Amino acid sequence: MQFSAKQIAGILNGVIEGNPDATVSTLSKIEEGVPGSISFLANPKYTQYIYDTDATLVIVNNDLVLTGPVKATLIRVESAAAAFAKLLEMYNQVKLNKTGVSRHAYVSDSAKVGDNLYAGEFAVISDNAVLGNNVKVYPQVYIGDNVRIGDNTTLFAGVKIYSDCVIGSNCIIHSGTVIGSDGFRFEPQNAEGQRKVPQIGNVIIEDDVEIGANCAIDRATLGSTILRKGVKFDNLIHIAHNVEVGENSYLAACNVIAGSTKIGKNCMFSGQVGIVGHLQIADNTIITAQSGISKSITKPGEVYMGSPAFEANKYRKAYIHFRNLDGIVQRVGNLEKQSKQE
Repeated sequence: MQFSAKQIAGILNGVIEGNPDATVSTLSKIEEGVPGSISFLANPKYTQYIYDTDATLVIVNNDLVLTGPVKATLIRVESAAAAFAKLLEMYNQVKLNKTGVSRHAYVSDSAKVGDNLYAGEFAVISDNAVLGNNVKVYPQVYIGDNVRIGDNTTLFAGVKIYSDCVIGSNCIIHSGTVIGSDGFRFEPQNAEGQRKVPQIGNVIIEDDVEIGANCAIDRATLGSTILRKGVKFDNLIHIAHNVEVGENSYLAACNVIAGSTKIGKNCMFSGQVGIVGHLQIADNTIITAQSGISKSITKPGEVYMGSPAFEANKYRKAYIHFRNLDGIVQRVGNLEKQSKQE
């Protein structure tokens, strides 16, 4: 699809400098701009590219002062970054606006689906599943028996939703993620070895949740594993059985949360955080990368780091001494030698 500078300026409430009839059909970085593309300039470090970019349109801040001629048509707005983000969102909506049910998809006769369902090739919607309006089920997605999915939710290719799980509205689940697989629970049986404990609960995912690629969200032993409203996951995250993640919490790649741990609201965990089971993590907790949490965090708003982790300000002070440990050992050794000589 093509859009003119005039149309885009109207969408963004911007002011045009240049040709209002210039048209674009794709997006680009300013340093890699090509004819027919639109880009933006928000970071002053990239200002040099405004003078020689081949992009047809460039969105810039109102206060940008030019020191030379430019080839591109400019659209001035209050915030170039925010305006371009809005365009990216619109572009993505158009690109992902798929509709229709493939003749190679399977939809059970007992399933109930809303309006404007998209079901790609070899997607499976099983018995008694209930899907809301505008749900997008990409190729090779499996939706198990009795699953419920809210309006405007997207399941990208290869997502697997086990039976009885519940997914809210406006959710995005990326390729390869498995929701509702069995929790890892076995009981020792002496001579008989290990006996698997049946996992008969489910997973509940509330509205506006986004889950990255290749995550695993285990079903509860009893009750539910729960991701509350607004939770955002990066790729490769494992959530064990009966965990609860509070509203608007963000987890970066490779987090592992063991069973029955409860995470509060508005928490932010960096990559490779590990949390043992049956803990309570207070609201607004921040945990830095590669930290290991072995005890509950009860005070809201704390920053933790290290493995085993403790308060970041204490950790940084301790780390200074740790880095100097070799020198301290040498000094102690020298003092011992002097003491013996005396």
